[in-house]
Amino acid sequence: MAENINLSPENEDELFRFLREDEKVSSEKIIAPRYSYWKSVFRVFFRKKLNIFLIVAFVILMICAFVLPHFFEYNIMENVADATTYSMRPSEAIARFGDPIKYCLGTGPMGNSIFYGIFASARTSLSLAFLCAAINMTIGIALGAFWGYSKKADGIILAIYNIVANVPSLLLQAVLIYVIGSGFWSLVIAFTLFGWFYVAYFFRIQVMIIRDREYSLASRCLGTPLYRIISKNILPFLTSVIVTLLASEIPGYVNSEVFLSFAGLGLGAAVPSLGRMIQNAQSAFIAYPWQFWPPIFMASAMTLVLYLLGQGLADASDPRTHML
Repeated sequence: MAENINLSPENEDELFRFLREDEKVSSEKIIAPRYSYWKSVFRVFFRKKLNIFLIVAFVILMICAFVLPHFFEYNIMENVADATTYSMRPSEAIARFGDPIKYCLGTGPMGNSIFYGIFASARTSLSLAFLCAAINMTIGIALGAFWGYSKKADGIILAIYNIVANVPSLLLQAVLIYVIGSGFWSLVIAFTLFGWFYVAYFFRIQVMIIRDREYSLASRCLGTPLYRIISKNILPFLTSVIVTLLASEIPGYVNSEVFLSFAGLGLGAAVPSLGRMIQNAQSAFIAYPWQFWPPIFMASAMTLVLYLLGQGLADASDPRTHML
């Protein structure tokens, strides 16, 4: 037996020797760096200084939109009974009310605080965008994965999509709002009734590209259920695609809400809205620029931060960038 052999140096062969148990364990270890996908994602993401700036801007935006309105309640009708408070310059409003924070941007056409109004309106736009994106992405990704993988269902769903896609989405949303009325939940229904169909079609194309690769075919031959093939083989591979799509969906809903409210088709007058603020100030944007430009700047800043942040996260989620 090996344990009875003398392992003294004079008895060792020039090419071979018996290993002790502790040496066996150490010799079988494979020296390779441990790879963590999400750790690599965040390492690549925070490598760029622009992404760090965008994260800080996003956190500030979330605090201003969802935290500040709870402490500084906005009421558009607060000074409506006093006509002398209408459309006051910032300096005049501060001198009148003695509040340099609330009236640092002046008052609106009904004596409302512009500063409080843009943050309350930003909360409405972001809440709507996050809710609609969550609904459309969840349904769209699930249906798109099944649609792209199932050749039997492809023809039927594609025929339905061709009918829906030929109707302009903005026109369809406007008609739905006319039918069911304006309001927050009316916009949610208008954006999500068929919005997930466009997400599903985009995702269908991505799934069709990778559905016949070797590992998916091997899973099918082994009798793996369809939902496991989709959840284990396909969806993880398309993480960067999902993030890229989400990066365009959320700012798109913000833009749509602002545009529809500006056109008078979105939220009601009682709900704070950037589009409504812009609409109320458009006729006097030269005489009262403090009413017109702050909501435009807020809408542009939200869209830009959300889009650039999403694109940066999408680039970082691509495994090919982890090799750099």
